[in-house]
Amino acid sequence: MEALNHALFLWINAPAQPAAGAVPLAMFFAEYAIWLAPLVLVAGWLWGEPSTRRHALQAAVAAVLALLINVGFGLAWDHPRPFAIGLGHNLLAHVADSSFPSDHLTLLWAVAFSLLGHPRLRRAGVALALLGLPMAWARIYLGVHYPFDMVGAAAVAAFSAWLCSGRVAHTLSEPLHRLGLAVHAVALAPCVRRGWVRK
Repeated sequence: MEALNHALFLWINAPAQPAAGAVPLAMFFAEYAIWLAPLVLVAGWLWGEPSTRRHALQAAVAAVLALLINVGFGLAWDHPRPFAIGLGHNLLAHVADSSFPSDHLTLLWAVAFSLLGHPRLRRAGVALALLGLPMAWARIYLGVHYPFDMVGAAAVAAFSAWLCSGRVAHTLSEPLHRLGLAVHAVALAPCVRRGWVRK
């Protein structure tokens, strides 16, 4: 399996002389596209209906849970990144920690998969899920991840989204939801009065 992982990586990874524009494009998807996920959640909280706010919070919890699972994988299995073993071409500075799974993709897809379960947020979930495809390509192209890291990210994200969608998770997250509403009512009171955000 590792041989296949390496072969797929070398097929996607940037050549010694990348095409003009390929590296900046990959940099955008690898480093900056991830910020769309928290922006969607913040927008859902500030301007969404009560049910939308709750689902935005559950998506955030799913993302945090997914990243904690990734930490566990990293502690249990230190899988070296491609550049750490001299494989392919590395075009993105990165610490040489464990590659599996991809934290960027895990976070993005955990949010995306969580949002797919809410009718008002489903389009945003689909958009974020699709955004994960060029992000996965970019992080492999730039030499910091393998293809199997992306498969692992998808699995962790799906598991976390599923775990945070049930009644037990809903009950456990209720105190956090109430705390968020209380902070919102106090900290954003001037914005609410001006109609800039929803009460």
